[in-house]
Amino acid sequence: MKLLTSLLKISVKLTILGCVIGSLALATAYFYYAPKLPDVETLRDVQLQTPLRIYSEDNKLVSEFGEKRRTPISFNQIPQNYINALLAAEDRNFFDHIGIDIKGLFRAVFQLASTGQIQSGGSTITMQVAKNYFLTRERSFVRKFNEILLSLRIEQELTKEEIFELYINKIYLGHRSYGIQAAANIYYGKDIDQLSLAQVAMIAGLPKAPSAYNPITNPSRALERRNWILKRMHSLSFINDEDYETAKNEPVSAEYHGTQIELYAPYVAEMVRNELYQYFNDSLYTNGFRVYTTLNSTMQAAANQAVEDGLIAYTERHGYFGPEKPAATTSLTEENITATLEQQRTYGSLQPALVISTDEQQAQLYIKDHGPATLTWENMQWARQYKGPNRRGSKPTQAADIFSPGDLIRVRELSENSWRLSQIPRVEGALSALSPQNGAIRALVGGFNFNHNKFNRATQAKRQPGSNLKPFIYASALEQGYTPATLINDAPVVFHDNNLESNWRPQNYSKKFYGPTRLREALYKSRNLVSIRILRSIGIDTATEFLTRFGFDKDRLPHNLSLSLGSADMTPLELVTGYAGLANQGFKVSPYFIARIEDSDGNILYQAQPVTVCPECTYIADKSAPPRDFKQIPLQTEITGNAITPTQAETQNSTQPASEQLPTESPQTGQQVTTFPVAERIMQPQTAYMIYNIMQDVIARGTGRRALVLQRSDLAGKTGTTNDQKDAWFSGFNKDIVATAWIGFDQPSTLGRSEFGGTAALPVWIEFMEAALTNSPDQPIAQPDGLVSIRIDPKTGLLAYPGQEDAIFEIFPEASIPTEAAHNPALTNTTGTTQTEEIF
Repeated sequence: MKLLTSLLKISVKLTILGCVIGSLALATAYFYYAPKLPDVETLRDVQLQTPLRIYSEDNKLVSEFGEKRRTPISFNQIPQNYINALLAAEDRNFFDHIGIDIKGLFRAVFQLASTGQIQSGGSTITMQVAKNYFLTRERSFVRKFNEILLSLRIEQELTKEEIFELYINKIYLGHRSYGIQAAANIYYGKDIDQLSLAQVAMIAGLPKAPSAYNPITNPSRALERRNWILKRMHSLSFINDEDYETAKNEPVSAEYHGTQIELYAPYVAEMVRNELYQYFNDSLYTNGFRVYTTLNSTMQAAANQAVEDGLIAYTERHGYFGPEKPAATTSLTEENITATLEQQRTYGSLQPALVISTDEQQAQLYIKDHGPATLTWENMQWARQYKGPNRRGSKPTQAADIFSPGDLIRVRELSENSWRLSQIPRVEGALSALSPQNGAIRALVGGFNFNHNKFNRATQAKRQPGSNLKPFIYASALEQGYTPATLINDAPVVFHDNNLESNWRPQNYSKKFYGPTRLREALYKSRNLVSIRILRSIGIDTATEFLTRFGFDKDRLPHNLSLSLGSADMTPLELVTGYAGLANQGFKVSPYFIARIEDSDGNILYQAQPVTVCPECTYIADKSAPPRDFKQIPLQTEITGNAITPTQAETQNSTQPASEQLPTESPQTGQQVTTFPVAERIMQPQTAYMIYNIMQDVIARGTGRRALVLQRSDLAGKTGTTNDQKDAWFSGFNKDIVATAWIGFDQPSTLGRSEFGGTAALPVWIEFMEAALTNSPDQPIAQPDGLVSIRIDPKTGLLAYPGQEDAIFEIFPEASIPTEAAHNPALTNTTGTTQTEEIF
């Protein structure tokens, strides 16, 4: 008995000694490791890695760049069902404990003592936050001890709601999704607050092992995990019997949902990414920037469709290239059909399809992502064999003349269950549209399809504009004293140049000559020889100086008379920017596409302040506005330096599209003031109005007559076609929108004898403008002071004689009104006078 008592006393003493030693060890460890722990307060301002998102001006998602898909949300945005599901799955006592689970920790200690390893950490949500934000995933006592200390500190510094919010926004949940909002988007294509009870339970089951319990790749194990969580929720009285039974019986509905792009504008998205990457480098993809472009979603969608329709129409006019891939020897089993089509990409509206069978004048197809379909003769009889830009084969008489069973082809859906044979165009195109008031890019398409070819022809393809450049030569002449009625001789001319192999004999396209021609008529009928004579008269230096005012690169303007025929090299975006100066009545603007940049919290980091047309405005710099150069945005992880609060943003009209911001009236002087720089005038208002009025005739009675279908009186424009029909252009505008369409091959070659600006490019421009101007009434430009309209003789440009029936009205500067009248042939004793302008 004494021995037992002695042993008991020794055991008690040893236990006490062990506790003292343990406590001293823990205290020593605490004082050693505690000073080295990171500051928990930084969690309040943590910047989670969030992808770059690009939007249109009207908040349509254009693109997303970044490996981690994350959309942080606040605690009050988390549905209660998800909170309960996560508590049931991970930490039922989260809202009650001090940051650590004592029972779980003892269990971990026992495992460490018995096996030498920590198999389960007994981690709480708070401990997971400590590990995810501050520590590594190493399984060791030191790391676990630091995790415990950090958890205790986190609980002291942050509320339970803040801790929970940090956790659900940080965790990885599979398929590149980080945080529950991104996971809901990826697995169900919805926000977390739109999910059913069964779906939120499925999301709540992912943190433990995203790959093992993934409902897409491992639905059976995911279902088991989900139903276990539902059972736990039921046992904890988070849900009632009915909810539990309903959710438990709900089938697995998860499937992969990529980023939900709302507006297809990949060429602009890449322009944004490239522009910003030059400064931010890889941090661009993690800092959570939201970039709002100047794109108008209606106009961009119309531009996409117009370019695609125009290129497909061109390719159908020139014949069928044949099947994309001829029939293989493989049999047309369902498995082979599916495997073949899965390897093919869809480009725009062109769906890949396999020909299953042909029967006289119809064919049975299997279309990717659609299934079986019938192709009627009406929708494939166009497919005469392509033999060159000017030649096609004979008309097909049956479907077998076009393709065979097993051939891979392309089709477009015209309406439900109605398909048309098509093909990927070899020709390319581009369309650029700007606001002429400040250069905001409203729509931009750089080719048939970005996924097919990423080369951006709108900004990178330097091509000759041909007659599309003539309005600038004619406007320069008007600045030099010419009038729309000035006569210029449309007659043959030969130029001798030692730098050329032979003499240059320019011609009109018709190869005809029309003699003395009024300047107005020469432009709207696009007479080459008149343009050459005008340039020779005003001088190449004068014209070049005038062109550079509109932003054209002087080094790419040829210093010879070929400039009058558009032999300069320029991109569609450069050309449309020049046309903006014609559309806005003589002001220089520069194109821009980034309207503002926000951080992930909506603070404005950068706001564009483009030069803006406002003749009566005074520019007053707004010192409180965000920086005008995005390079002033700080590069540190926590982006706060130049941010302004949403309240400040509201006072600056920052949420209004930059292209629509208007000047305000100064309360002191009544004069209009603007915080945007005022655009520089580069052309006299009288000149601007005259060239606009002449270019209206291009549509009313010239080479752009097809645009009359738009039934508008405020449109003006110009066609352009280069030698051998290698490039086709149309540029046109009203006061609100200016657009340029281009069609051509990447490796310049003829489009065909029948292809011109008016046949290839103009239909694209018309389709775009029809949508862009919907619900926009005619907006004629007011005639400025200093111009008068008088009746003249259309043949001589002189004043009309009294009673002249074929007289027309023409616009003149007051100082250039003709002083002589045309000869009246009815007056036999009157000697006709000759216009004093030289007919050269």
